[in-house]
Amino acid sequence: MRFKNSIFWIAATISFCLDQATKYWIVQNFNLLETQPLIPGVFHFTYVRNTGAAFSLLSGRADILRWLSLFVSLGLIAFALFGGKLKKLEQLSYGLLLGGAMGNGIDRFIFGSVVDFIDLRLIRFAVFNLADVSINLGIICWLIDSFYKPKSDRNSRS
Repeated sequence: MRFKNSIFWIAATISFCLDQATKYWIVQNFNLLETQPLIPGVFHFTYVRNTGAAFSLLSGRADILRWLSLFVSLGLIAFALFGGKLKKLEQLSYGLLLGGAMGNGIDRFIFGSVVDFIDLRLIRFAVFNLADVSINLGIICWLIDSFYKPKSDRNSRS
């Protein structure tokens, strides 16, 4: 018997583990606010702490954000366990969302803030982490899946 929604669990595990491993590496090897250019002026590793959500929204509200990430994570786990068999892209989408939510949620519960370090200076973007990347990729996969209708579905409505 195959494990139901296996892509979901694999995506969640890989994204969570990569996020936590990179954050651990940053915390062990950088001082807070230290930056190391990989491509000067374009791409740096910069160790910062974010007490808010994306783009520092709700900054200083780690209490709300930690519980939100916990409830989102539990909801996604329940959905994968007790819901039906998901399509592959849905599994990938929800798995990436879970991995990201758990990665940032763990930071919020342990440290009261999120470790961010990916600093794209060329486009003047906020410093972020791999959990944020997972969440955004999960949203993109979900949007693609939401708008994509298999050819058989389109023909059956004609």
